[in-house]
Amino acid sequence: MATEEGPEETKVSDRGMVTIPADLRRRLDIEPGDKLRWTTDEEGHLSVEIVHQREGVFDDFEPVDVGETNAVEVESEFGAE
Repeated sequence: MATEEGPEETKVSDRGMVTIPADLRRRLDIEPGDKLRWTTDEEGHLSVEIVHQREGVFDDFEPVDVGETNAVEVESEFGAE
């Protein structure tokens, strides 16, 4: 993606890390915890898909009783969110 001033450029560090320019992070709503999915085509063109990881991260987990309360009993009494 390019800005009105031209394309955005960043440098790959010696550890393979890249910084996403702040303007792109704001415009694309990329926040800490989001993932980027990198793919290439046969011609070597790179594309990046944003995988937002903000809500519902723990929805698939069953409650576990850690001794202070019975989470399974509380969930059955009050229901899951």
